[in-house]
Amino acid sequence: MAFESLSEKLQNTFKKLKGKGVLTESDINDAMREVKLALLEADVNFKVVKEFVADVKEKCMGQEVLASLTPGQQVIKVVNDQLTELMGGTGSKLTYSPSGFTVLLMVGLQGTGKTTTCGKLANYLKKNGKKPMLCACDIYRPAAIDQLEVVGKTVDVPVYVDRDNKCAEDIAVKARKEAEIKGYDVLIVDTAGRLQIDEELMEELARVKKAVKPHEILLVVDALTGQDAVNAAEGFNDKLGIDGIIMTKMDGDSRGGAALSAKKVTGKPVKFIGMGEKFDALEPFHPDRMASRILGMGDMLSLIEKAQESYDEEQAAKLEKKFRKNEFTLEDFLEQMGQMQKMGGIGKMLEMLPGMGANKLSDEDIDRSERELKQMEAIIYSMTPEERRNPQILNASRRKRISAGCGQPVSKINSLIKKYEDAKKLMKTFSSPSFMKKNKRFKGLF
Repeated sequence: MAFESLSEKLQNTFKKLKGKGVLTESDINDAMREVKLALLEADVNFKVVKEFVADVKEKCMGQEVLASLTPGQQVIKVVNDQLTELMGGTGSKLTYSPSGFTVLLMVGLQGTGKTTTCGKLANYLKKNGKKPMLCACDIYRPAAIDQLEVVGKTVDVPVYVDRDNKCAEDIAVKARKEAEIKGYDVLIVDTAGRLQIDEELMEELARVKKAVKPHEILLVVDALTGQDAVNAAEGFNDKLGIDGIIMTKMDGDSRGGAALSAKKVTGKPVKFIGMGEKFDALEPFHPDRMASRILGMGDMLSLIEKAQESYDEEQAAKLEKKFRKNEFTLEDFLEQMGQMQKMGGIGKMLEMLPGMGANKLSDEDIDRSERELKQMEAIIYSMTPEERRNPQILNASRRKRISAGCGQPVSKINSLIKKYEDAKKLMKTFSSPSFMKKNKRFKGLF
């Protein structure tokens, strides 16, 4: 998980402060020293760390914090606000051309996952009501065009290809014309990369920029490269001018220093983060929500949004009706487990729950929970349709037969039935009219 190491260190530091009724200047200094070390170990730019710690320390020394009844919590609030500001303040959304047709120019070095990110972005745009087309302008890398065609097919988005043309800007211009004629409203241009920033690369990108006049230039960087990613962002911005950053492989970097440094160093916001290999694993970057996750305060807004993405209104209404009539079956329970997987699995959901940061459950614990989900699925699939719809008929002999069919002991089957009954009671409460009236944002979450 992104920021796992930083999150654990910061939460441990602030846990010490929470236990104190009064904070002294020495307490603040000790805490800031630990914060500084944690940020540096997370590969945050040294100048950024120095400025960040100085700002936090200055605010924490104020009477509002030191004289507070809960000084530890006030310090956490200051750090949360400063982290949010460091990463850009508010989320920076994609902007679209007022003309109705938008060109997004994707740039970056080789190996950052640029072509795959083009597909993820196209998939994201489709979900948000846009009609995107992809354009293959990487005329150098072997099989780059083939790769983009495969990506386009996977996300069901057309790809403009001109294999015989060796002029990137000419390909982009023709793609733009075709996209407009065919009624597409966003053209995503995949360009060539290099192992490093050089004049030849920048000149070609400048020509493509001039030819198609992109509404936004998005730089794709690899979070695993740490400060090299920030340096690349600074270089591209100086020579080409970028509008935003997409940071890939954030799920594989437990430090996350690049995401914390990028906005401060380049002045350009991180707009999206890649959180997995699947084409739906591209998330808008929200600095306030990420700061909250880092400090172990959860991210319920993102959790609710993911739930709403996984459910459609008709499905939610149907399930709510079943709860009210007490008709929630094991088939519905199985469907709920499937929805959890769609939302990224147990580990992903726990990251967003308050107090359930990375240091609360180990990878081994999460893996065990994921295995238990698969075991429950196997048990339910070993039942007859009648047993799934009416678990009350599951007597001892039926449970033995199911046990033999799924390879799980009877105790596991008993445990599943108890979990199902508990979930049934809980979800009935959540789906009640009084709860939904008070908590409208939870519509579709249960």
